[in-house]
This record gives sequence, structure tokens and C-alpha cells, in this order.
Amino acid sequence: MTPTAAATQTPASAGPAPTSGPQTLVLWLPPIFDPSGSAPAQTRLRARLDAFEAANPGYIIQVRIKANGGPGGLLDSLTATAPAAPANLPALIALPRPDLESAALKGLIYPLAGLTQAMSDPDWYAYARQLSSIQGAPYGLPFAGDAPILMYRSALVPAPPSDWVSLFKLNLPLSFAADDPQGTLALQLYLSAGGAIKDSQGHAMLQVEPLTQTLKIFADGLKQGTLSASLAQFQTDSQAAQAYHEQPPRAQWLVSWSSRFLSELPADTLATAVPSLGIQSYTLATGWSWALSEPDAALRPAAVKLAEFLVQSDFLAQWTAAAGYLPTRPSALAGWPNQTLTSILSPILLSAQAWPSNDLMLSLGPALQDATVQMLKPGADPALEAQAAADALAVPAPK
Repeated sequence: MTPTAAATQTPASAGPAPTSGPQTLVLWLPPIFDPSGSAPAQTRLRARLDAFEAANPGYIIQVRIKANGGPGGLLDSLTATAPAAPANLPALIALPRPDLESAALKGLIYPLAGLTQAMSDPDWYAYARQLSSIQGAPYGLPFAGDAPILMYRSALVPAPPSDWVSLFKLNLPLSFAADDPQGTLALQLYLSAGGAIKDSQGHAMLQVEPLTQTLKIFADGLKQGTLSASLAQFQTDSQAAQAYHEQPPRAQWLVSWSSRFLSELPADTLATAVPSLGIQSYTLATGWSWALSEPDAALRPAAVKLAEFLVQSDFLAQWTAAAGYLPTRPSALAGWPNQTLTSILSPILLSAQAWPSNDLMLSLGPALQDATVQMLKPGADPALEAQAAADALAVPAPK
């Protein structure tokens, strides 16, 4: 690869050049991060990889594209390759948080302790630190974030609502994926109300009072006409977004992912944090990290050096702004050229906390999904539905 002017910082040397010829560092990426395309984010990533090669002539980077999920996807390929052909494993793999957790617990990726001090840098958002850590050990260097946000028609909303009462007073229909298997909106509201999600034994739990407070938002929204029973048909973010974008639109508010807003930037739309139920703002966040899967111990330092180079702030400022993802570092957001977006995203990022663990979500998701759908039926009682959801997760006391 030929280095280009887009690389703004020279990487540190990855170490002594191999004496037997260049060594290959293989990267596995999903199609959304493919550096072979012509989109700005793709060309920036390609230039960054070129710059690393130029500064480290003993190493060659090869990129292989794997599906994001499912058979043959990133995690599936890692799982299949590790026992059957470990020599074919990549040096680095880009993994979303749920897959990073699964890969770490299965022993498919290596902890980064002793290999890098990158996460000791104070220049990380809290959610990014949480994304990188599995059971207290660092397993990834986070490079892209995503979070639920509230999109709205700027011509119809004079100012971003500070709470749900203010939102309901505007009498504008809102769309969200009410039948989302993760129960995303309910989970965020519940956590913002101070609800606990695990008991002293680590089992998933829901508390009745904050869950009642959460479900009452859905009941009030239905009474006000801001929410409708038809939202129970939306299982995906794309379905909810269609109701907002279609002409004429069925919704003037949309709870969706920040990546959707940043990649589309509709001319008639602004965004803000989803109103919290507690005193402090609260946002759930997830994201992608570079994970170390290099089978050759001699090559791991070089792989880690490459990962460090790919999360340096100056590059992340360029790349996240072009790719439509949330920065993982405050200095990267400060480097965005669009100050309107910076002012929108800064409070969201400062309030962001990482998603609960996979094992907790296996229980929490379906319970919150069902409770949300039930609340979109006329006459549903928030207290009764909250009690039912809490009881469904309660672990029977030992006899």
C-alpha cells in the first residue's frame, strides 16, 4: 500500500523488522468498515493502514471482510477457525460489544493487559472504557460508538424537550421499535430511573417501582396520542424509522440510533438525548472495538501497535465524523468539523454507559419487550405489568 496525505500522525515502530521477510498482519472487518471503497470513511481507513505499513516496512496488512453476524460472520468465523486452523486467525478483529464479550469468555481473543497502556489514557469516554473491559480485564481498544437518541422535526419543536411531559405537550406522534427484542427504550428509561438489573447473586432482576415509572411513560404517551398501538408492530429500528421518513410521515419524533442520524443527517431533523427519568441524564451505548486474536505470540506486539495507531485521537476525529459513529474519545469529538453536531453529541456522550452483559440481556430483553408491548394496549396498568415482569425474573428462594 502507498501512504497518503490523509494520515496525520506517524505511527510508532512496531518493533524490529523480521529478518525472514515481511510479516503479514491480517484484519477481519465487517462490510461497513471495508477500506476498499470510495466513501470518505473508507479512504481514510485505507490511508491509515498505508501509513502504518510505510512506517513499519517489515509488516504487510491484509484485510478480509466477514459478515457482521450469522454463519460465516466475524464471531462465527473466529469460533470455527480457532480450533480447526489457528494459523489462519487474524491479528486483529473488529467486534461489536456483544461479540467481544462472547469471544473473550470463549478464549478466542487475548486480554491486552501487559501489551498496551492505551486504556490508561484519561482521554476516553466512560462508556468506551466499559466497552473495552470484560469481567474487569481489557480485551479491546474501542473505536466506534452508537447510542439511542431522540430525533425530531426542527420546524415543529421549538427546543429539545427536557422531560417526557414537555414532549407529550407538543402533541406530535413518536415512533420507536416497541417490539424490539432488547427492550431498548424501556431498558434505558428504567436504568435512568435508578433501576437495578442484577441481584446480589448476579442474577437478572427488575425492580417494581422504577419499572412502573418507566411503563407509565408508555401509558401516558398512549393517552396523549403521542404513542399508538401500531408501534407494537415495529420490531426493528428500520421499521420505526420508516414511519418517520415516509411521506407523509406518520411520526414527528423518532427514537433511533445515533448512527442512523449521523449517516443520514436529514435536513429537517435535529437530535437530542432521550429524556431521562432521573435527575441525571442517562444514555445507553454500545460500539466496536479492536480485539487481539493473533495466534503468533511474536506478532502480537505489532498487532497491538496497529490497534493503538487505529484509535489515536486525530485519526478517530476524521474517521468517526466521516463514518457516522460516536467518538470513543473526547478529543476526537473536539476534532469534528461540524460544531452543531459536537454540541448535540457532547452531553449524550458524557452521560453514556455501556450496555448490560449478554447474560443479563438474555433475561432482561424479553421481559422489557413484553412489558412495552403490553403497555401499548388500552387500559394496561403500569404497576401490574411492572409487577408481572419483576416476578417473571425473580429467582425462587432455595427450599
